[in-house]
Amino acid sequence: MSSLALDAEALYAELLGAVRPLLGPNTRLVGIVSGGQWLAERLHADLGLPGAAGAISSAMHRDDFAKRGLAASGQTTLPFDIDGADVLLLDDVLYTGRTVRAVVNELFDYGRPARVRLAVLVDRGGRQLPVAAEVAAARVALPATRSLRLARGDDGGFSFHVENKG
Repeated sequence: MSSLALDAEALYAELLGAVRPLLGPNTRLVGIVSGGQWLAERLHADLGLPGAAGAISSAMHRDDFAKRGLAASGQTTLPFDIDGADVLLLDDVLYTGRTVRAVVNELFDYGRPARVRLAVLVDRGGRQLPVAAEVAAARVALPATRSLRLARGDDGGFSFHVENKG
């Protein structure tokens, strides 16, 4: 493991500021399990939004489901009606776009939102599908041999970990 000069807390503050003007009366925050879920929960609280943020899993719609199977990390929980909602998906790192594709399929299993947008802490490029974030607190280049993941401390604070794949 090595460190990358990314301050997750500073990027969170940028994301918070960028998300605020995107909110309307029908906007619902939905975090992609697990890093995006952490972001959605914290943003929901920091923005003082009513109700609860949603969480969405990509497990059932992944194109590599046969290899990965069901992850034990979390399941979809949407404590509000999706039909007609303005959904703001949140994720920690956008890379190939495959997780976002799977999550959008999962979301439509629950209803037909009026709009779906994506906000991420880090866009690392390397897209394999035509997916773009409306908001990215940072854009970084990282070799395909490395992975970047968000960690959450016991105090709720965020940090990033860069690891070699394989």
